[in-house]
Amino acid sequence: MTESQDRRGKALSSLLNLLPSVLFGVVLPFVTYGMLTDRGYAPVTALLLASLWPVADLVLYLAVKRRVDEFGLMMLVLLLLGALGALVFDSTRLFFVKDSAITGLLGLTFLGSLALSRPIMFYLGRKFATDGTPESLAYWNGLWRYPGFRRTQYLLTGVWGGAFLLEAIVGVPLAYVLPTQAMLLVGNVLPIVVVAALITWTIFMAKRGRARMAAAQSQ
Repeated sequence: MTESQDRRGKALSSLLNLLPSVLFGVVLPFVTYGMLTDRGYAPVTALLLASLWPVADLVLYLAVKRRVDEFGLMMLVLLLLGALGALVFDSTRLFFVKDSAITGLLGLTFLGSLALSRPIMFYLGRKFATDGTPESLAYWNGLWRYPGFRRTQYLLTGVWGGAFLLEAIVGVPLAYVLPTQAMLLVGNVLPIVVVAALITWTIFMAKRGRARMAAAQSQ
């Protein structure tokens, strides 16, 4: 097997490992929330019921892998925050402000994790960059001994946290300036643009980091 085939195989394994979390943490809650609200359920009730999907994912993952799925836990927290925001805010403008508040809280969570022994991007990176096998997890955990890898994880966490916080700061005034229909479009597109840019930059940083490690090991 060539090196490129090996990389493609690892990428496919990582993707397959990610699919359950995306299904239970994003797709099923989104579909469930839409179905329930279309049938007259209140937003709070719909969000709470939709949050049962990531709960199920966390329980299943814990039962099979014997450890907590960090991505599923984050999705659960965001859904529960959405339910709380829907309960507190009861106007169109404040509904959009609620979305920005959740994004800002997520950004603060990322930035706050910089004070921990390992920042949040280390755990999210382990989720997305490995196939979940003990060998791949051990390899990822072992990378922490390299100073360059540690710096990269802190840098990624800081940039992601700062970007989420900036998105929240921009979103609040827009909720009061833009018409509701325009804000609905902006509120759906802006997070996608921000996350796509962050993912693109993260992939670039990961490739550069691997190149540096390969160069260091060859010396």
